[in-house]
Amino acid sequence: MNIEKARFNMIEQQIRPWDVLSQEVLDMLIVVKREEYFPAEQKSLAFFDTELPLPDGSKAMTPKLEARILQELVLKKQENVLLVGAGTGYLAALLAYSARHVTVLESSKVLHALATSNLHRNHVSNVDVVLADAFSDKNTGGYDAIVIAGGLEELPEHLQQQLNVGGRLLAFIGQLPALTAQLFTRTSATAVNKKNLFETVVEPAAGAKPVSHFSL
Repeated sequence: MNIEKARFNMIEQQIRPWDVLSQEVLDMLIVVKREEYFPAEQKSLAFFDTELPLPDGSKAMTPKLEARILQELVLKKQENVLLVGAGTGYLAALLAYSARHVTVLESSKVLHALATSNLHRNHVSNVDVVLADAFSDKNTGGYDAIVIAGGLEELPEHLQQQLNVGGRLLAFIGQLPALTAQLFTRTSATAVNKKNLFETVVEPAAGAKPVSHFSL
């Protein structure tokens, strides 16, 4: 298999047609090698438009969705990022390439170990992968960008509260089969704007509390 040809085809046939036109993001996909975050038997599949299975039973995001997240956030080198859900560590590596530091909260011991190992092996030093429940309101901190790498029925208020003024939070809200990617931007200490970006399908976020629809 010609790895670089497969990477070129992934960018030109999947990612660019999905409205990812930022040259900075497209260049990043060449530098940060996606196949290095998957085991040998999945390396050739890492360039496919598919959700590859992860060892904990969940699935990785597709390449085009990862790229779209990067384009929508427009990260700056001085910014600190919170990522909820480690996956293989690849999305964290992409975020880390554009930002100052990335904190990853992961509740699965299996994925925590996988992402930590992959990031270390690929010499990504500005990411901390923390074994923690992101949906517990015990987590606090001020971030310039937050990504929830999984579907939610609704966004918990305590995650919005961790955004600095000017910060952006990207989450996938709704119920299968279609969720809406939404971008929340904190405009002041008390105000957050919401923008609907696009519809997609994504795995439910591990540990997210279901919304109660019961009423008296």
